[in-house]
Amino acid sequence: MHAELDALEAKIRQVAELCHTLRRENIALRQQLLASQQDVKQLNAKLDAAKTRLQALLDKLPEDA
Repeated sequence: MHAELDALEAKIRQVAELCHTLRRENIALRQQLLASQQDVKQLNAKLDAAKTRLQALLDKLPEDA
């Protein structure tokens, strides 16, 4: 009986350690996701600015008659 309790305690420790590891990994992944989302926002803003500048240049070109 004592051996069974020791084995169960060891398994519970393993599960708890795995839970902590997964929690830390989850936090790291959430931080990476937020950083990636911010990068996407910045890139979209740059893309929009480039589109605006390109459209302004196109508007300045004379139209072929």
